[in-house]
Amino acid sequence: MTGLPFLFGDPFFGISWLDAIIRILIVVGVMTLIVVYLTYGERKVVARFQQRLGPMKTGPYGLLQGFADAFKLITKEDIRPRNADRWVFEFAPYATFIPVFLVLVTLPFAENWGVRNLTLGVFFVFSVLGLNIVGVMMAGLGSGNKYALLGGVRAAAQMISYEIPLVISLLAVAMVAGTLNLNEMARLQDGRPFVLVQPLAFVIFFTAMLSELHRAPFDIPVAESEIVGGYFVEYSGIRWSMFQLSEYASLWGFSVFGSVIFFGGWAWPYGDELGWGFQLFLTMLKSFIFILAVFWVRITLPRLRIDQLMNFCWKVLIEVSFLLLLVNGFFLYYEWPQEILAIVNWLGAAALLAAVFYRGRRGSRAAQLVGTYRQAAQAAQAAKVEAS
Repeated sequence: MTGLPFLFGDPFFGISWLDAIIRILIVVGVMTLIVVYLTYGERKVVARFQQRLGPMKTGPYGLLQGFADAFKLITKEDIRPRNADRWVFEFAPYATFIPVFLVLVTLPFAENWGVRNLTLGVFFVFSVLGLNIVGVMMAGLGSGNKYALLGGVRAAAQMISYEIPLVISLLAVAMVAGTLNLNEMARLQDGRPFVLVQPLAFVIFFTAMLSELHRAPFDIPVAESEIVGGYFVEYSGIRWSMFQLSEYASLWGFSVFGSVIFFGGWAWPYGDELGWGFQLFLTMLKSFIFILAVFWVRITLPRLRIDQLMNFCWKVLIEVSFLLLLVNGFFLYYEWPQEILAIVNWLGAAALLAAVFYRGRRGSRAAQLVGTYRQAAQAAQAAKVEAS
């Protein structure tokens, strides 16, 4: 492939470790810039949905707002509670960021370009995804605060639960692809993305991704109205900003990963023909569409209760994901056409979304009835007080 010599050709100066360091620095620099503007972009998107302007004062159209926020957080006082476990409390932000960084190491942003092209790239992502739970529990336990502890326990339970359907949905796609190499999976989708063959796997992946990222409607572990901010409630300044950095870097990493798995990443459409510049454009465009969908869901759907959140995982998503795995294995074993497999998947995805929509409508009606009953009871109580 033609392009930048040490980025898309041989290692820089023929030294593999120097080449890896340069690639890591490039990815981290791009990630930091993207995170700064993701915070700005989310505020602008939310404002547009709510018919507001959003940040407009800092820089032209508010474009420097992210840098102003970062400077504010860096210069704020770093406070540690008296009852906190010092080392656990201080190292928790690093323990949450390191797994995110490890995921970025294996992502292919263009053909044969990433930090490292791993043969078992999907398996590597599986392995490091669970490490983030360690940092979450460290933050909750080390803060010496019962609300932080409750937030950490809730977040850990949620992440452990939703990792199961997340991993199974990715395994279902890997079965169809016949490989765990992310570059190879992208290349196999040059003619047809896997989302057309495995739409049910995509629905499960996107839902579980929202839960892993603690994004609405699965944001109860970090919701101010529930437990005053979750497991990082005692953090301030630079350490709090590291949790924010991890959250938005995870969002970008998951978006690139999902675009590679389901939408062909750099390869589809015409990625092989038009060169590395177009490939980078495709990767970034698809990842930003993913991110926009996450923002859209946040604005649209209400927050789930903790019992609804866990029931949806254990009683719906896990069963559906295992059923998907069995169906894929059945079709692949008997070598039936992928077109029939795609039809079955589309029907399954439609049934899952219809069931969720129907259940949500029933829940909203029940909530309205409860609200009406409460209003009637309050009116009767007020009339009784007046009469007395």
